[in-house]
Amino acid sequence: MTGPPQRALLFLDVDGPLLPFGAAEYPNHGTDPRACDADANPLLARLDPGHGPRLLRLPCDLVWATAWMEEANTYIAPRLGLPELAVVIWPEQTEVDDRDERAGLHWKTRTLVVRAAGRPFVWVDDELTDTDRAWVAAHHRSSALLHHVDPRRGLTEADFTTVATWLRSPHVAPPSPPTT
Repeated sequence: MTGPPQRALLFLDVDGPLLPFGAAEYPNHGTDPRACDADANPLLARLDPGHGPRLLRLPCDLVWATAWMEEANTYIAPRLGLPELAVVIWPEQTEVDDRDERAGLHWKTRTLVVRAAGRPFVWVDDELTDTDRAWVAAHHRSSALLHHVDPRRGLTEADFTTVATWLRSPHVAPPSPPTT
């Protein structure tokens, strides 16, 4: 007997998609004083608090896929109004990872496919390439959208539209079990 179909995952990077960098100027969204501490990173003012509600409305399970790891729950989630999210724990780098990186594969790619465990997923990151898309297509048995975000702008209306449209498309839902 199988359980209900699982929702798609959304693997979310912080630097680039949520914390823009590389542009001449950035909007300063300020922060909720209740979510701050004296040692807070000044770049956190770049977080757009409107992103939290938009992310929560997406029909998926949000997962931090960032080098911030658990600190994303400490410093990012409260400023966006997000609950504590699952966090991808990155394994120690191996010789295979080193070889993959030299070939252009992102250091997160293999781990995210393993973490998805056959579930459909979206990966939102500013470092994605066609090499990652090809590898995921060859090694992941379900649908996946690897969505590149311009790190100078961070997540935009167009990015949210693309992700939401993909998540709501029929090919994202897991196949129904055969009837007997």
